[in-house]
Amino acid sequence: MGKLVQCVPNYSEGVDHEKIEKIASPFKENPKIKFMGCEADPDYNRTVITVIGEPEDIKKAVIKSMEIAIEVIDMNVQKGEHLRMGAIDVVPFIPIKEMTMKECVELSKEVAKEVWEKLNLPVYLYEESASAPNRVSLPSIRKGEYEGLKEKMLLDEWMPDFGNKEPHKTAGVVAIGGRMPLIAFNINLDTENVSIAKEIAKAIRFSSGGFRYIQAGPAEIKEKGFVQVTMNIKDYKKNPIYRVFETVKMEAKRYGVNVTGSEIIGAVPMEALSESLEYYLGLDGFTVDKIIENELLK
Repeated sequence: MGKLVQCVPNYSEGVDHEKIEKIASPFKENPKIKFMGCEADPDYNRTVITVIGEPEDIKKAVIKSMEIAIEVIDMNVQKGEHLRMGAIDVVPFIPIKEMTMKECVELSKEVAKEVWEKLNLPVYLYEESASAPNRVSLPSIRKGEYEGLKEKMLLDEWMPDFGNKEPHKTAGVVAIGGRMPLIAFNINLDTENVSIAKEIAKAIRFSSGGFRYIQAGPAEIKEKGFVQVTMNIKDYKKNPIYRVFETVKMEAKRYGVNVTGSEIIGAVPMEALSESLEYYLGLDGFTVDKIIENELLK
């Protein structure tokens, strides 16, 4: 293999497994694509697919997958705990091997152009591909969610990068862009009070005075009887998992609740986990080079 890019598309369907299988099929059917995972969450009503492959293979498969998603997902009836603005909410391209960020940005723009021309789905370019400062952050683009799109898109500052000033009638809009690896990390609290998760998320996210490179919000997991602080760690080297985890534990004590567990959605760099392993075990001079499996993959 030559150049390798990772793609982690997020779809607003996490309940109907038949639909999810259809959406994932273009990736699974291509032997040149490494299918790393398909994580469906019924509470969030969201599926995250993680794949790696050469740019052209990934490009063709993700556009076909998006076409299927538009056919099977109707945002007018879709509900879930995760914030969303479209049937395919976000499609990031991440450089893995012999790929520069500039090349990922160009790939994102190629995909965005075809998505609008072939699927009639409006596109916002985000992160490294953003065309304006207000489009860098995904939460900024997503603010108002699907229900607020019609009004929001009439504003000049929210004209799509590709498309007209109106959302797709059933699929909304999509954000596409190049970005560095991030960690989707959720922390469980032993309470059903979502306002507590909201306050903790506010304390740790950068936009409200918390940690830089952290985006966070609350989520209510009704069927399981607890709430989560859900977040993206955009730079684990600057703010590692253990630091955020310990801060959430500390903040939770203010409200008399406990952290009961956590989950990582999608793939995660080994270095991000080894940092936390080093912290919690008090290891001196530990590096990923001491992990046998990591050495075997070299």
